[in-house]
Amino acid sequence: MTTQPHGPLQGVKVVSCSTAQAGTVPYMLMADLGAEVIKIETPQGGDNSRTMSILPGMPSSFFETNNRGVKSVTLNLKSAEGQAILKKLVARADIFGQNFRPGAAEKNGFGYEELSKVNPKLVYISISGYGPDGPNAHLPGTDSMAQALGGIAQAYATPGQPMKTGIASVADETCAFLAFGGALAALTHARTTGQGQKVELSLLGGIVRLLGWTFQTTMWRGTDPVTGQARVAGTKERPAMSASFNDRDGKPFVFQLARDQWKEAMTSLGFYDRITEAGFGHLGVAMESDAKREELLALVGRLFATGSRDEWVSKLRAGDIVSAPINTMLEAAVDPDVVANGYVAEMDYPEHGKRLKVHGTPWKFSETPAKIGVAPKLGEHNDEVLASLGYGQADIAGLRERKAI
Repeated sequence: MTTQPHGPLQGVKVVSCSTAQAGTVPYMLMADLGAEVIKIETPQGGDNSRTMSILPGMPSSFFETNNRGVKSVTLNLKSAEGQAILKKLVARADIFGQNFRPGAAEKNGFGYEELSKVNPKLVYISISGYGPDGPNAHLPGTDSMAQALGGIAQAYATPGQPMKTGIASVADETCAFLAFGGALAALTHARTTGQGQKVELSLLGGIVRLLGWTFQTTMWRGTDPVTGQARVAGTKERPAMSASFNDRDGKPFVFQLARDQWKEAMTSLGFYDRITEAGFGHLGVAMESDAKREELLALVGRLFATGSRDEWVSKLRAGDIVSAPINTMLEAAVDPDVVANGYVAEMDYPEHGKRLKVHGTPWKFSETPAKIGVAPKLGEHNDEVLASLGYGQADIAGLRERKAI
């Protein structure tokens, strides 16, 4: 009986000297897809996020989410023995990742120039806050910094209210996804040509890319976009719209119209006659002025306040209009489409006597499915990994005694 292979990245070997979110998620995703990922941690305490639990008696949700399925090896990289072990791991690795403060990896002996001498085929991923060039390249970065600088704080702002960054780590996660793709692109090149390379990414660069066409349209227009409840785009003759409204109970939902769907949408809802009487039979009228736009939104808002969210979403979808409830995170966790597609899964945590909901996987591979794991204990894989490098039990005991691991 044949067993289904685990993940399309089987055989890929990764070494990560990374912490935080952007520095760990790329390699966690690789582990989901079958890669062997060795996470290097300090012998004393390990990754700081191990202790970031906000739930008494529970593991750190931050560490678990970002490090599941990887192997933990503790190395004192300030010791000669620790650096020697790292280089042995790098010599057989395909990918190496680090997100230390700019210059720190080079200072501590594991910059790209140093490690590429050990393994010329190595794909070296370096993540920073601001990017490798520019006046602030030397500064440390965080998710909120990148959200603020990159413009996304404005994208979700309410007119008249101070702009602020969101609780979702969109800069970290976007950078992580780009690092994941960049690493695999460079790995393809390395396997084809034998040439490794350094791939540099930043939290700021990820946010700029995430804003996509809206960012480019803003640059072309030379004016900032209108933010808030609704976006009316396109031309006056062929407008499009994305908007959110509340129902009679204050429950929010969203719908999005392609060009020329205004009449179709309003008819599906039973609003078209009322809208036409008010002078808005064509959506382009709302583009004449801010006052017209606000008048239209207020009218539609009053109409939606006469019924329930489920009713409106159902009618819009029946009319082939894109619409969905605006879920809270807890609502999203039990949304039928989220659950049916495995975007949320459950894992056993025997130490805590619990079966807990966790992130599932966003991919469905027909032949090599992903397999999610749990985060490792600190140094859990020291003996296994060191033995694979040729160290005997006495050697490993000596390394522990000398505090090299």
